[in-house]
Amino acid sequence: MSDDIRFEEEEFTTQFNGGTLLRILQLVRPYWHWVLGFLVSIGLVSIIEAYFNILSMRMIDEGILANNRNRLEQLLVEYGFLQFLLVVFVFIFIYLCGVLGQRVMYDMRKKMFNHMQSLSFSYFDRTPVGWLMSRVTSDSERIADLVTWGMLDITWAVLNICTALFFMATINWQLTLIVMLMLPVLLYVAIWFKQKILVEFRESRKINSQITGAFNENITGVRVVKALRREEKNLEEFDGLTRGMYRSSFRAAWLSALFLPVVQIISAAGVMIVVWYGGLQVGHSITIGGIQAFVSYITFMMWPVQDLARVYAHMQQAVASAERVFSLMDTKPEITDRKGAKDPGTIRGTIEFENVDFYYEKNKPVLQNFNLKVNPGETIALVGPTGHGKSTIVNLICRFYEPRSGIIKINGQDYTTMPMHAIHSRIGMVLQTPHLFSGTIKENIRYGRLDATDEDVIQAAKLAGAHDFIMELENNYDEQVGEGGVLLSVGQKQLISLARAILSDPEVLIMDEATSSVDTLTEALIQQGMDNLMQGRTSFVIAHRLSTIKKADRIVVIENGQITEMGTHQELLRHKGHYYQLYTQQFRQELSEKLERELKDDTSNTQPMSA
Repeated sequence: MSDDIRFEEEEFTTQFNGGTLLRILQLVRPYWHWVLGFLVSIGLVSIIEAYFNILSMRMIDEGILANNRNRLEQLLVEYGFLQFLLVVFVFIFIYLCGVLGQRVMYDMRKKMFNHMQSLSFSYFDRTPVGWLMSRVTSDSERIADLVTWGMLDITWAVLNICTALFFMATINWQLTLIVMLMLPVLLYVAIWFKQKILVEFRESRKINSQITGAFNENITGVRVVKALRREEKNLEEFDGLTRGMYRSSFRAAWLSALFLPVVQIISAAGVMIVVWYGGLQVGHSITIGGIQAFVSYITFMMWPVQDLARVYAHMQQAVASAERVFSLMDTKPEITDRKGAKDPGTIRGTIEFENVDFYYEKNKPVLQNFNLKVNPGETIALVGPTGHGKSTIVNLICRFYEPRSGIIKINGQDYTTMPMHAIHSRIGMVLQTPHLFSGTIKENIRYGRLDATDEDVIQAAKLAGAHDFIMELENNYDEQVGEGGVLLSVGQKQLISLARAILSDPEVLIMDEATSSVDTLTEALIQQGMDNLMQGRTSFVIAHRLSTIKKADRIVVIENGQITEMGTHQELLRHKGHYYQLYTQQFRQELSEKLERELKDDTSNTQPMSA
């Protein structure tokens, strides 16, 4: 099962937490006047709705049964006026509630987004993107619903029940006691059913997540499935999951179907008692209109009781969502600015690792007693097997992480005494998989320096070697790149990424496998752009294609977190160590691929033409 699904399933194990509920309610504190406004509106609506039954009773007793036309007309005018007021107050509380929900949701999403900007790189390494997206989207929406529509439903339900009981007591207190005895039973049954239904729905959704994961794995891994003849076994596992989901969904549907009839039976029993007892009192302590009002009030209270049960179930889900949101908000960044940190104004100068140890997990060291001194303007190429520390070195330089022990100095100063912004803003990165944002090419290049003019953007694109292909596009620099740059090729995205880095004019440059995913022609363009970008800058280049790092001032071979070889391209070839083996092996492989392509081209050119 994927990490995203596993994280999502935390929702189904979180229990009700009163402290979290209080923290949720604090989200509406800045908007207390909006809350007061819609609570007052709901209160007036509840009173008017409850009073309608009294008005109906009076119409029957004072107008219809008394054959008093004038009184009936007066009561109808009163009914029409109250109906108008009801419409006005309903509009007010719906409007206020809707606006409040959007403001609360906006505040939460803004706070979460701002907080995530301050979190350390390591947090995003271990936290799935899907989990974070769910916190910002679905969870924030669920919490906003609770403090607005959920609060509205609770207030409306409680006030409806209270006003109904009050008006019933003014008609006949004995019958009111009977109804009051029925209410706890009705509420208990409603909450019991909702809890059972919620448990089944949670189980069904949990299994649905597992089914989705199984679908995804089987579709994306269809080649492996067929190669290993796993179809029958996968079908058996999938059948087990779907049977489990069917059972949970069936129980949820059965309980949902049973819920309303049970509530109606209890309400009907209350109506029967009221009609029987009230019928015996007609002419003494209650009128026919009074009995009709009591029956209407019992029906009137049935829906608020169901609403309370429904909101209680949704409250559990919202509290679970809030616990995840608050866990994100309470996460402290592992790397922060030290007290008294001062911006040195530049990070041009020597970069030095002194006895640096680093690990992502304890007892799994990545760098051990690592030492390296890089002079200003020097180009350092990092070479070695995957997972042996190359990317870790550049992550430490960027201060995405900090050494577990040892020290990293920039121009002789411990870089932890500098603000992180002073380092991040002066480092440029070009990654193996460049990321473009939705928008135009111009906007993506300008992302490197927001105050850049159009001329600056074009000049950066020319230095990167991107200008020619951009001018061949229909809209030139105003061409849309699509989400993540999907409308462009990998090579084109890489050239735009280079232009963006050139525009930002970094003092230190990091190139991480910038040419590994492109063809030979595009590689030459990217290499030319890289050469332009690296001029006069301290640069670190991670490359598997060793032909791209021949010009490096020093090539550093990293194995098991330590430097095993270091020197220029020629020096390392003469040394005939690990670098020599890597280079000659790759050279033979590239030569073989080139010969194969030439043979394929020759064969296709000598094929006889069809008649």
